[in-house]
Amino acid sequence: MKKQPIFVAVDTNNIKRATQIVNATNKYIYGVKFGLEFFCSKGGRDAIKKFKNKNVKIFLDLKLKDIPNTVYKAIKSLKDVSPDYLTIHASGGLEMMKAAKKAQSETNKKLKILAVTVLTSLSNKDLKQMGSSTSVESQVQKLAQTAKLAKIHGIVCSAHEIKKVKRVSKNFEIIVPGIRISNKVQDQKRVMSPKQALKLGATHLVIGRDITKGNPKANIKKVLNALI
Repeated sequence: MKKQPIFVAVDTNNIKRATQIVNATNKYIYGVKFGLEFFCSKGGRDAIKKFKNKNVKIFLDLKLKDIPNTVYKAIKSLKDVSPDYLTIHASGGLEMMKAAKKAQSETNKKLKILAVTVLTSLSNKDLKQMGSSTSVESQVQKLAQTAKLAKIHGIVCSAHEIKKVKRVSKNFEIIVPGIRISNKVQDQKRVMSPKQALKLGATHLVIGRDITKGNPKANIKKVLNALI
């Protein structure tokens, strides 16, 4: 079966459960996303290295944001993990993103750096509370423009901003979280179905609970059916 452009978000600190999820889905999916919860858990870093043998791409979602030198050194320190994708926050600024790109080119030329724009948990109201007068779409577009200047490989945004990002650059990989099979929004506000997101131009989708909650083997088949 052809693998689908999906990253399964393994949001757990349980290595046994993570292994079950990967084993149940790896022949259907492009890659696996590990966030801070798993990476920071006991044995998480070593487990991620072992998952590289599962014939899936490793997406390390650390959302790095700090002064440029700290981000540079942090990425250099991930050499042993050798992820295929790594996230940084675009809001860290141009120099920070350039530092991330420099570390990538010196450490792992196959690594793709992804710039996270506006988290899918945030709305226009949230941005206003944070002191921003711009809309989510405008903010995503501005951050994507800065990421382009830094020669970052891809953008993380909700499906609602895909068109804005594609206007900035057609060369970006566009990784889209906030994908839902069900109508349950939960803690993400800007969501969309997988079929709609791909139609708009998403390169890859990030899907978590719709696959990982309950029986991942049965759930991944539901997701695949939703792409038809």
